[in-house]
Formats: sequence, structure tokens, C-alpha cells
Amino acid sequence: MGYNNRKLGDTFEKIACEYLLSNGYEILARNFRCRSGEIDIVAKDGGTIVFVEVKYRNSSYSGVPVEAVDGKKQMQISKTALFYLMTKGYNENTDCRFDVVAIKPGEMILIKNAFEFRTR
Repeated sequence: MGYNNRKLGDTFEKIACEYLLSNGYEILARNFRCRSGEIDIVAKDGGTIVFVEVKYRNSSYSGVPVEAVDGKKQMQISKTALFYLMTKGYNENTDCRFDVVAIKPGEMILIKNAFEFRTR
């Protein structure tokens, strides 16, 4: 990803954080990275740890934002989420889920439980 794409991504991640905060989420981390990948936002919604992928599309030409979170991306996010939980002292009984914030011009949608944990 080039500098301009990273800058654009950062802008929309900030917007998504503000949106999540206004919906009662607590932001725990942004751009959590490890060897298996990156998670845009790690948040807490009540007692649930939420791993949030932010997707922006400026037109329908590239498809709808949520389509970009395909099986391969879900697997990468799941592995990174597991690493986050382990390194932060959570256990296998920790309540967590995967949300997507889909952004298009003039529209932002929060999709709770967008996908299940997957390793393949």
C-alpha cells in the first residue's frame, strides 16, 4: 500500500473510531500488527472484545466495501485476533466478535458479527 493509500486509510479509520465511540465502544488499539497481519481497530463493546475491519470505497466500481473482507482476509484477521488475545492475557473463553465498518461517500454502516472466527 502506497503512502497516499495509507494516509487515506488512516483518515477513514479515524472516522470509524469516532463512529464507534459514539455508539458506546471503547477503543483499545488501532493498527494492531503482528506477523500474521493487521487489525484496523480493536475495541470493547460492553464485555465483548471487538476486532473491527474498516473498508472504504469511493464508488461502486470497486464493489461494495464489505465484499473486500473475503475468506482470506477473514482468516488473516482471525489469526491476528488470536495473537492479540494471547499477548494481552485473555483466554479462550473471552467473548469476542468481528465487525466491519463499511464506508462509502455519504454512508457508513456498522456490521456487527460480520463473520465468524476462521482458520481456513
